[in-house]
Parts: sequence; C-alpha cells; structure tokens
Amino acid sequence: MRKTLRSVLSALLVAVATPVALAAAQPAQALESGLARTPQLGWNDWNSFGCNVSDTLIRQTADAMVSSGMAAAGYRYVNIDDCWSQRTRNGSGDLVPDPQKFPNGMKALADYVHGKGLKIGIYSSAGLTTCAGYPASLNNEQRDAKLWASWGIDYLKYDNCGDTQGKSGQQRYTAMRDALATSGRPILFAICNWGTDSVGSWGPATGNSWRTTGDIAGNWNSVMGILDSQPGWMSYSKPGAWNDPDMLEVGNGLSDTESRAHFSLWAVLNAPLIAGNDLRTMSAATKAILTNTEVIGVNQDWGGRQGNRIADNGNSEVWAKPMANGSAAVVLLNRASSTATVSTTAAQLGLGGAASYSVRDLWAHTTSTTGSTISASVPAHGAAMYLVTGGTGSTTGTFALRGSQSGRCLDVPNGNQTNGTPLAIWDCNGGGNQQWTATAAGELRTSGGKCLDVTGAATADGTRVEVWDCNGQANQRWQLQSNGTVTAAGAGKCLDVYANGTANGTAVEIWSCNGGANQQWTRG
Repeated sequence: MRKTLRSVLSALLVAVATPVALAAAQPAQALESGLARTPQLGWNDWNSFGCNVSDTLIRQTADAMVSSGMAAAGYRYVNIDDCWSQRTRNGSGDLVPDPQKFPNGMKALADYVHGKGLKIGIYSSAGLTTCAGYPASLNNEQRDAKLWASWGIDYLKYDNCGDTQGKSGQQRYTAMRDALATSGRPILFAICNWGTDSVGSWGPATGNSWRTTGDIAGNWNSVMGILDSQPGWMSYSKPGAWNDPDMLEVGNGLSDTESRAHFSLWAVLNAPLIAGNDLRTMSAATKAILTNTEVIGVNQDWGGRQGNRIADNGNSEVWAKPMANGSAAVVLLNRASSTATVSTTAAQLGLGGAASYSVRDLWAHTTSTTGSTISASVPAHGAAMYLVTGGTGSTTGTFALRGSQSGRCLDVPNGNQTNGTPLAIWDCNGGGNQQWTATAAGELRTSGGKCLDVTGAATADGTRVEVWDCNGQANQRWQLQSNGTVTAAGAGKCLDVYANGTANGTAVEIWSCNGGANQQWTRG
C-alpha cells in the first residue's frame, strides 16, 4: 500500500480492522513453511525512497546493514518495493526489471546481497497492476513465483492494488501462497491487504505476516492511530504468522524520543521490524534505537506471545508481553505533550507472590529491584521499557514434568507440533519435546511455541490434553501447586496419568483432583 496513492483510504482501513469486526472470526493455524518462526527483521525502500529504487541503493543499503551493526543485531531482509519493473511484461509474459534502475538484473543483485550474509525481497500486488501502476501478479502467480525463485528472491511483499476481477482476498492470496510453495525456493510471504477481507480468519494459514491497518506515516499521530487498532488482532499472532502494523518510521519524521517509543511498542506487539529509513545516512541515535538488542530480544522471544494493552488511563498506557521464560516485558507509554509518571504493578503484569522483583531497563541497560510497583517519569510522546522478573509467575522457568508414580516425563510424541497432538508419558531423556516453559500468563509452552491445552476446552473427567496454538484461553492456563499437582485453571481439575499407568505411551488427561500419585509431578 502506498501513502502517495491511498492516504485517503488509510483512516478508513484502520476503521475496518476494528476488534469488533474481527471478533467473530476463527483463528487459522499458522502457515507451516518453516519461515518467520520469530517476526522478520529487515528494511524496505518505500518509506524513504518511493519509486526511486535502484541497484545502487539496494547494494549500498546491504552494505550499511552490515556496517551499522544491524545485521549483527538480527536484521536479514533487504526488500525492494514498488516500481522495480518495466511497465509491461515481455513477449514471454515475464516481468522484466527496469534496465535503467537495475542494469545488472535481479539475479546479480540477489547474489550481492546474499554475499553479505543477507536476504533479498521483492514486491508485487494481488491485482492486475501494482499500486504505482506496474504489472502485478493476479493470474500469473506460478509464472512470477518461479521467476523470483530463479533470481534468488527470499521475501515477497504482496500488496492489494489493481483490478482484482472480483476475486476475494483469500482466493488471491492463497493462489500466491501455493505458487510460492511450488517455486522451488523458500520465500517468506508478507500479505499486505491492509487488514481487510477478514484476513485474521485466513491470514495465519496463508502468509507469514499480514498487514492489520492502512499505511503508517512518519508522525506521532499516525503511529498512535495504528497502535490503537492492534489489541483486536492479538489472538491471530503465533510463530510463523504475525500481525503486521506496517513498517517502522524510526528516524523518519519522528523525534528520537518518539522513535524509541515506536520501536518499543512494535517489539512488544511481535510486529515484523522492517526499517524504512535511509540506513546509509542515519544518525547515531537512530542506529542505537534500531540495534538495541535487548528490545529486539523481546520481539524475537521464541514463545511468540503478542503483547497487549493492559491499562489505559487516557494519555498514560501500559502494554505488556508474557515472555517464554516467565518474565514480563512492559512498555509504559506517555501519549501526552508533557512529561508524566506512568506506573504498573507486578500483579497487573501477572507476576504475583514475591517480596521483590528484578527490573531491567531495556533502554538504560541497567537493573534494579522493586517491591511491587514499576514506575517511571516518561517524557512527552515517549515510553519506558522494562523486563520484569520474579514472583510465582516467573520463578518456574523451563523444566521437564516428571510423573511421581511412573518416573516418566510429560512428552510431546516425536516432538510433533501439529495442533491436536495428544500427550503421553515417556522415559525422561532431556529432549526439547519434554521441556515446558511456564509463562506469566499461566501457560505451559513447548519448545516449539505451542501450549498445553485441554481438548475442546472441556471440563469432564478423562478429557485428553494436547498441544495447540497459544490463544490465551482458560483451557491453556495451568497452576503449578506446592503439593505437586498441576491444575487446569479452566476445568479446576488435575493433570492425570490415565488409569494410574506407568508404561511409555500412557495417555495424559484431566481428572478430579484426588491426591493420587498419578497426579503428582516434579519439575527438573
């Protein structure tokens, strides 16, 4: 989506993507392409250069991504946006790079970027033309995907402009998903349909990310407007499939204070971190923001749980994200035009029961302790960001669950991360399929990012437990009791080994808590 062509639509598209409109949609399983298991990090030329893209710009940007430390911080994708091709396809029906902008062709450019240890992206649209009027890919999905694969393309941003011939978004984007899958090359698929067409219901099974709003602009009001529409999307985000509130405007019209807030919030949202500034000339302050590995670490947390707004006091807001190790990342946001004190508590973050908590300031890179309150004096249009550790929600960490009666461990058979895989006990072996991480939200997460789940949210004795995409529901919340039982919060029943069994492969279920040895578990 292009600001120059559709700025009038942006506000309308944000309105379309409201939580109310999404409430009835059923989350889809994530696209299992093996890509974007954490949100993608990279750069795109559009915000700073529009149609003025070229071979020289892309090469120099790849150089700058390495020399600036961005590559070392995890950025990988150097992405070309609209206006890269000629105005018509060639006689064979193929897209042709503009020979003035890309005199060496795309394959040579991709080779250069790959030589830097980076990846390269391309742009098209799910219509007959792109947003700037260049030929797009509707009805040419297989042809274009194979062409891009032959060039060595690693990433496709797929827009929503041009005549769609009456086809739905799901039809058009699914066609490209399938074409990429048979292209012979792994290509990350970034859907850019601006949050329309109920994309939350089919986006996770179709793309590695999908836009949730209209275009972002390099000003505070735009960033805040897009932020306000994000809470309704939280349940759709998961490893391999991410909500995308659009590219970063860090260093692009925002002050350094605003840029830090913007970066902090996009990190907590598990948004793809795609820089849009000129990396070749960025200031030292902008570089420091984009390469803050502590903030990036929140975004890249393997558990993949998206953060959300947990307190809204007008111009003061608290956004928090449960981390895979049981800690909580928190952003204290001040939207006002003057300095304000913004506060939260450990209990509000889901961290209870400790006398004190460790508080890591992710911008000052300092650590302190607090009794319960986390508070900061936050400048206008600014944010403070912390990682808070401690309390019953975070001291559990990552562990195996060993059945006291059987001596065997709660096991995901063969490490299968498919939704609905039933669990069993098996000889403890230290494998990742026997590792569970207790989060601040009360989840027990697998090493693959799935949650321990009571099948169908049922409450009856004998209901099997399984792995499923984490969704924040009560049937995925568990309490590790001091008496060794593990209770399902939604059902109020205990994690139980079927019929007191002790053999490898014995099923695990929920059952009314009775103090039996088959309901006792130790962590280790």
